[in-house]
Amino acid sequence: MPIKTSFFLKFIAGLAAFLAMFVISIAFGAADISVKDTWLALFSSASNDAISIIREIRLPRELAAVLVGAALSVSGAIMQGMTRNPLADPGLLGLTAGANAALAITLAFIPGANYFNIMIACFIGAAAGAALVFGIGASKKGGFSPFRIVLAGAAISAFLTALAEGIALYFKISKDVSMWTAGGLIGTTWGQLQVIFPFILVSLIIALLLSRQLSILSLSEEAAIGLGQKTGQTKALLFLVVTLLAGAAVALAGNMAFVGLLVPHIVRMIVGIDYRHVIPMSAVVGAIFMLFANLLGRTLNAPFETPVAAIVAMLGLPFFLLIVRKGGGAFT
Repeated sequence: MPIKTSFFLKFIAGLAAFLAMFVISIAFGAADISVKDTWLALFSSASNDAISIIREIRLPRELAAVLVGAALSVSGAIMQGMTRNPLADPGLLGLTAGANAALAITLAFIPGANYFNIMIACFIGAAAGAALVFGIGASKKGGFSPFRIVLAGAAISAFLTALAEGIALYFKISKDVSMWTAGGLIGTTWGQLQVIFPFILVSLIIALLLSRQLSILSLSEEAAIGLGQKTGQTKALLFLVVTLLAGAAVALAGNMAFVGLLVPHIVRMIVGIDYRHVIPMSAVVGAIFMLFANLLGRTLNAPFETPVAAIVAMLGLPFFLLIVRKGGGAFT
């Protein structure tokens, strides 16, 4: 059951936890940096080796973790509400696999593509992957079924992943594709953040504006229509938001499974099922989760990197199995 405290207090607590995790993530790593240097790097023009590490390496990487965590978590929450499917997730429903396949195609046929071109390709691939999954899931009489959608997602994701790997092998670009799709935030630059940030910010704002409609839609199609909601228009806008968020996340950090599945379930345990609360809290908790996973990736085997995608999978898989075992009601 949701904890009985006002949403405002919970959200403030979430923001405080986020700020604490952000500072910890910047200060700790293969080279431990003092709180003083962290403060100077963020709020002054001073310069030394430690401050340079923060400004040029850690800060863009941690900001990327924030954006990816928020994007995947909110997109997962939207998909779970829109499909009324507790197992919905951008990784499980073909979006990230579609984005990966589009990325491989772009690198193969447009070798000189810049980061903006790759990001647009990821958006198109994410939309195509989701369209295939939903098309197959709705092709049988009776419409959507949560488990039919998951099975279709698994099949399409496997196909698109194989397609990406086949293209990478045939065109001898396996190394380039792997660098993008392995799932990590190493090498994130300020230039990449400048391209990605507006797309994620606008998508999150639209998600917040549509959160009331999503709450009604998550109850039943009939209730939404009975309350005068234009369900087709609402679903189209929500699908666009999910595509932009998932595509941007893949373009920035590669394939991160389970984030969009795990975080919304935890958030609903805290704030309930009203998506006016679920959406903003999912963004905050998702950012905290990715900061934590990224911190583990940098410190578990320092100075070597542990793949963030592997850490996310290890943290997310037990929750996925628990949700399946409970039939989707584990955290609601």
